[in-house]
Amino acid sequence: MPHASMNLLSRCWHPFGNSIDQSSSSSSSSSSGSAILSKDGLLWFRDIGKHASGDFSMAVVQANQVLEDQSQIESGPFGTFVGVYDGHGGPDAARYVCDHLFRNFQAIAAESRGVVTAETIQTAFLRTEEGFTALVSELWSTRPQVATTGTCCLVGVIFQQTLFVASLGDSRLVLGTKVGNTGGVAAIQLSTEHNANLEAIRQELKDLHPDDPQIVVLKHGVWRVKGIIQVSRSIGDVYMKHAQFNREPINAKFRLPEPMDMPFLSANPTIISHHLQPNDSFLIFASDGLWEHLSNETAVDIVHSNPRAGSANRLVKAALHEAARKREMRYSDLHKIDKKVRRHFHDDITVIVLFLNHNLISRGSVLDPPLSIRSALDH
Repeated sequence: MPHASMNLLSRCWHPFGNSIDQSSSSSSSSSSGSAILSKDGLLWFRDIGKHASGDFSMAVVQANQVLEDQSQIESGPFGTFVGVYDGHGGPDAARYVCDHLFRNFQAIAAESRGVVTAETIQTAFLRTEEGFTALVSELWSTRPQVATTGTCCLVGVIFQQTLFVASLGDSRLVLGTKVGNTGGVAAIQLSTEHNANLEAIRQELKDLHPDDPQIVVLKHGVWRVKGIIQVSRSIGDVYMKHAQFNREPINAKFRLPEPMDMPFLSANPTIISHHLQPNDSFLIFASDGLWEHLSNETAVDIVHSNPRAGSANRLVKAALHEAARKREMRYSDLHKIDKKVRRHFHDDITVIVLFLNHNLISRGSVLDPPLSIRSALDH
């Protein structure tokens, strides 16, 4: 196996592994306070754990034959880094990003003595895109189908008292913030989505490609870039970015009939910064599989109205109950359906809930030892 493809699978191997030099076990927990890994059919979850700025809860449910969602929580001297990577076309791009994006972020931040800015994150995204494109080139003669894999990326970084949010594609970050002294919590979406079903994204694409009347095409009630893919930004999907990869032997459904003069997709993330306020209570990071079934407000209400432990698991199960209801099924019947067939009912779903402890944030608390949790890969 080529060296680069070995790297593809090197670090994020065990489901919800703790620090990188430890293997995962269902009978052990990390010294940083992570809860024990639990499994319920196709659902993996950690009910509660500790990050540098508070508690976290994490859950993943599989629907595809091979799990295409990946995710991670990293907490150390820089603060806390959360990544949700919703892959498509296969797991390769999401696995690569899980393995390389944070490492690139760390290296770039170290060059500026640990200071994190929007430019730090943007450079990490673009460096990861360059690395994956190089991997596709290396594997072209043996695994050309890797060229047609890609991943949405949602990243949150808490550095000092600032939250940076970077997004490609249509995963979503929602903030739950307390409303005065009412006891209520408001849902505020912090991430930007890049999906051709949004009018603003279709207009953005038309402005970038004014001479291409087929830049967005409505097929079976769904808008797609070039009639192929819904998201307009991603890491990977190099067949939509570089002409040398849009040719045989990739599948004919991905090949364009006309020459590619410029990339149709971008890996440049939308990045916002949010100064954390005392009323900011928690953050919900999730792939679009959750948001297909739950509104922002419903998700925030579920987290706010229940104990912290099990929050992510609770959100996933609420989405599955809704998916079953839409198909006039009972949840118990959906639960019995195996992967692959499950994809007809719901997508892979990843949820990370980050609770914010403002005493820790204001003190610049550092988690020791550092926390490193990665989601399951080999499923």
